[in-house]
Amino acid sequence: MTGTEPQGMDDTGGTRFWPVEVRLVKDEKRLEVAFDNGRTFSYPAEYLRVLSPSAEVQGHGPGQKVTQWGKRHIGIMRLEPVGHYAVRIHFDDLHDSGIYTWSYLYELGEDRDRLWAEYLAELEAKGLSREPRVQWSASES
Repeated sequence: MTGTEPQGMDDTGGTRFWPVEVRLVKDEKRLEVAFDNGRTFSYPAEYLRVLSPSAEVQGHGPGQKVTQWGKRHIGIMRLEPVGHYAVRIHFDDLHDSGIYTWSYLYELGEDRDRLWAEYLAELEAKGLSREPRVQWSASES
């Protein structure tokens, strides 16, 4: 270790903390992950969805992140293992392109308060809401 690696990573780029239990709590719309260092994190589906590591959310380069809004009621349909290093989360809005590595999930758990506050501030600054917008169209009679 050089002391400059992100939390949860070692100097080879591998995961330092491995999950010992991964549990989807569908009725509460959250994911729980217990790691081998004794830390357990509970992730609301909305939090995971708006911070998806997918290119659709993060963009393809610096400054291309797309703010996700209207995801307050999002749920998780299922989880899909990706090798031994990650999980793909299938959300009920059909988003499923994010691959959540164990180190990314650890980071999301450890930094949840800060990341959530930043997300809420971003929504406010852009005049967006966590609530989905419903568009009604008048039908012709």
